[in-house]
Amino acid sequence: MNTLENTIIRLLREKPFYGHFLLNLRRETSSASSHATGITIRDGVPTLSINPSLFEQYTLGERQALMEHLVKHLLHLHPLRRKGLNRHDWYAACDLAINPGIDGLPDDALRPEQFGLEPGLAAEEYYGLLVPPFDTGNLDGSGYGDGESDEQGAAGQGRADVRDAATLDDHAIWDAADSMPLPLAEEMLCSITRDSLRGSDGEAPGDIRGVVDDLLRPSAIPWQQVLRQFVATAGRVGRTATWTREHRRFDHVTPGIRKRHRLNLLVGIDVSDSTNIVELRETFAAELLRIAKGRDARITVVYANSRVQRVEAFTGAVGRYDGGGFTDLRPLFEYAKTMHPLPAAVVYLTDGIGPAPEEMEFSTLWVLTAEGEKPVPWGVELRLPT
Repeated sequence: MNTLENTIIRLLREKPFYGHFLLNLRRETSSASSHATGITIRDGVPTLSINPSLFEQYTLGERQALMEHLVKHLLHLHPLRRKGLNRHDWYAACDLAINPGIDGLPDDALRPEQFGLEPGLAAEEYYGLLVPPFDTGNLDGSGYGDGESDEQGAAGQGRADVRDAATLDDHAIWDAADSMPLPLAEEMLCSITRDSLRGSDGEAPGDIRGVVDDLLRPSAIPWQQVLRQFVATAGRVGRTATWTREHRRFDHVTPGIRKRHRLNLLVGIDVSDSTNIVELRETFAAELLRIAKGRDARITVVYANSRVQRVEAFTGAVGRYDGGGFTDLRPLFEYAKTMHPLPAAVVYLTDGIGPAPEEMEFSTLWVLTAEGEKPVPWGVELRLPT
């Protein structure tokens, strides 16, 4: 991955906002992919996918432009805005929306003028201009007409230049983002954007300044809804029908039943003075209680500062614990690794001031006090009102 590292280092020097944004992403290699790069939100985590052998075939300038291209897809929330649309044509429309503002892209990058369109439109506007409104064909395909066509779509009445359009990066991996609620994704990207601005001394490139400002506007989504959506993405519980398992009583007349495991949630309470406020904890506990009642969930509450002080099952209230000492956010995550079964997610009520692990495999929601600060790039940030 040295080629990727060199590209990010160059961006940190020349376009620091993009460089710092990329440092906040999980990375994975995908040698089987037919595309050099791709970006998505997998299991609630923004993920950068690289095929090293294909990525190395581009020049340094082209690699830099490709990284800008990927970041813009996330900033515009393109992987989460395509529900109900023809995949192939939505993919093309998203590239048309962002490519005109990027210098140095490979020659095969899609551009509006190739289709007789003007630059500067949103992806939905390009989609509306490219796709006949009543002839969208198979949503899983790339053409128009008969919905029973093969997965590549029918070669019906649509424009051939659109049907043959190919994107620079792997958009098929956007399917991994389908389970991510849009408000939660916005909160997560807002957190990454803030961190990227801090690393670039508050400067963002002019062509994305408006998008950045929109992300950073105070959220109109109640914090309780963000908390519920985060927990929902950690895992669903109950039973689901499945045709891959035979029903015990009715053979193949009806699908079998697959059990889903109970949701195990670990809630950390920082026992520093900033969170040791009765009203704050009561409000937080009330929302946890609603979550617990609405699903088969087991919630474990851990009080911690420089070490784990107390562990208890959640029964409807978050108590007061005068632990004293300094704050170290690492012991809670070390405790999480010892739990059986492992928690599906970690929710940490804290001011965020203290050392934390450099990386973490658990989905984490940092529930920060009004004056708190997110301690690490990973995890989703939720800030409680004053």
